[in-house]
Amino acid sequence: MRFSARSHYALFAAVACSTLVLSGCGKDNGSTGSGDVTLGFVNGGDTNFHSCLQKAVEQTAKTENAKVYTSNSHQNAGTELSNIEDMISRNVSALIVQTVNVDSLKGDIAKAKASNIPIYLTSVATSDVNDILGAAVVDLKKVGSLDAGWIGTDAAGKNVQVGIVAGAPGAASDLLVGGFKGGLPASAKVVANQPGMFNPAKAQDVAENMIQAHPDLDYAFVANEEMAFAVRKAFDAAGAKDVKIVTANGTDEGLAAVKDGRFSATVANSAMTIGQTAVKNAIGLLDKKKVDKIANIPLLLVTKDNLTKAPQYCPKS
Repeated sequence: MRFSARSHYALFAAVACSTLVLSGCGKDNGSTGSGDVTLGFVNGGDTNFHSCLQKAVEQTAKTENAKVYTSNSHQNAGTELSNIEDMISRNVSALIVQTVNVDSLKGDIAKAKASNIPIYLTSVATSDVNDILGAAVVDLKKVGSLDAGWIGTDAAGKNVQVGIVAGAPGAASDLLVGGFKGGLPASAKVVANQPGMFNPAKAQDVAENMIQAHPDLDYAFVANEEMAFAVRKAFDAAGAKDVKIVTANGTDEGLAAVKDGRFSATVANSAMTIGQTAVKNAIGLLDKKKVDKIANIPLLLVTKDNLTKAPQYCPKS
């Protein structure tokens, strides 16, 4: 997920996504369902989170008897606008958008409003919610602060060194990192902060350089679990197995890594829940039902002590 931190729109943070089928190209990749409601889903990227989110949305759309057209912007704001224009041409009932850049939203919303097609957002919400149909929101600042809180408790007042492997520069990553840095105790010093671009190969390179420059590193915050596995690999190869990693998502693989000690903690924000919420609430709002316009997705800091409480992350195929 990539967003700009400088925007005329205030963000309700999120790790998020929206509705539909993960696509491999910028334009429409098909549709599902046969009801009177047609949804256009514009996905923002290609991570495991996006894939799980879209599985949830596809399955929920079928349950709700809604037809869905899908596209993927692959982290490109220009492609996002093109995808939205394509969905508008299909005269969908509503657009569900996982934006790649918050600065893009003003133009996206204006384009849709001119065609009388409402937009439902995932991950973020605009400061003026009158501009949108609704949003499914995850508080990304809280995600970061929960991980920071775990480090604070674990460090127990000792002076410690912390490294950050961020995502792609922009709002989602910036909010995660901002929440994390703001939640650290004064005794924790951030000695490195580099973007892994939500790309495991890039994250591994960053981690290799980080541990070489800071061999006494105590903790690392990694913006998602896919990158965290690569960071763990890099640290272990460098003989830094004692560096404790905190991260976010709550996938089955991530929970297994918490259980066996590869990760110390992860913040679960269920992609399945976000996808289900986005579809059901968008349809409910279209039907003028009593549905929360802004839906906040629950978060849970997961450690070895509460693994069984973690929500299901990805729908079963």
